Amino acid sequence: MSKSKKQSTRKTAKSGTKSGTKKVAAKKSASGKSAARKSTARKSSAKKPKPAPKKVSGRPRVSSRTKSEPKVIGVIRGMETTFPDGLVHRINEQYGDKGVHAEFVELDAIRMDGDPRYAVILDRISHEVPFYRSYLKWASLKGTYVVNNPFWWSADDKFIDNVIAEGVGVAVPRTVILPHKEHLPNTDASTYRNVKFPIDWDAAFAYIGFPAFMKPHDGGGWRGVTKVHNPEELFAAYDESGTDCMMLQENIEFEDYFRCYGIGRDKVRIMRYNPLAESVDRYFDVPDTPVDPSLMKRMERDVLALCGALGYDMNTVEFAVRDGVPYAIDFMNPAPDADYHSVGLDNYEWVINTMMDFLVKTAKSSRRKKQFTANGALEG
Repeated sequence: MSKSKKQSTRKTAKSGTKSGTKKVAAKKSASGKSAARKSTARKSSAKKPKPAPKKVSGRPRVSSRTKSEPKVIGVIRGMETTFPDGLVHRINEQYGDKGVHAEFVELDAIRMDGDPRYAVILDRISHEVPFYRSYLKWASLKGTYVVNNPFWWSADDKFIDNVIAEGVGVAVPRTVILPHKEHLPNTDASTYRNVKFPIDWDAAFAYIGFPAFMKPHDGGGWRGVTKVHNPEELFAAYDESGTDCMMLQENIEFEDYFRCYGIGRDKVRIMRYNPLAESVDRYFDVPDTPVDPSLMKRMERDVLALCGALGYDMNTVEFAVRDGVPYAIDFMNPAPDADYHSVGLDNYEWVINTMMDFLVKTAKSSRRKKQFTANGALEG
């Protein structure tokens, strides 16, 4: 995918009209002369041409004070290429001459009193780099709209998400959160005096049942996920978890499985998905049988409910369908996979175009008031 095209600046031709001044008779009264001079001044002022705007050289800059300058959309990325490169190219191709410019974010040392420049930033990597996350919080407080909200993303975890999901009527597997197996850095046994020992494993097993899944409460990309069939396998997985905070979650024996994009809290794309296949085949090694319309409607409703409750403008939700009921299995994905090679052409084109439309619409809307509290940013 090619790099983004530079914003071209429209040339504005100078226009103007000649204005003449009528001769004033010498014998006219002083008041007549004054009135004539005022009339001439009004005509001259009305016909005076406006200066042509100066050409903008180099990279366009955005300012909340000058409406004629382009709105800049920033993309902060990691190792991925096809989605961010394709998105920046598509935005500039379709909106470059319509007052919007997209580019990759480049950061230096950040001053507290600086200006982030960007109307909107799409975040694809800050969960891996604390410097990026802090920068995005700063940009959000300064008035930049960040996708996704860095304050909530920092506070989010899968266990709490399950509680929120139940609150908005979405079916989720039964889940318990477990104390860390190993002490975290800079802690000792006294730090964990609030934890009962031993854990009441029998109560947890009775609530969850077997088989079940062990997974980190803040993980992603199937990191640290283990299917366990009995207490012995669970204890082995727990021993391997180290300092991760783990969840034990009910297994949903599914008859169908879906992964859904949610964009802008109002657009949904439902995709058949095979979590048991190799990663490159998960969107392709799927059944082609028709899907019940009522199930499609239920999943769309659940995706919108979850993204609305969590405040995510870009997310994926995975559903395991058991007895016709879609259970939300994984829905804390604020930087979801959108790689061309894994999701395929049709899904790639949908997510590129839908995210482009949302970012451009958001960039063109009135900028939010600057927020100087974390609560204000969370509620934004």
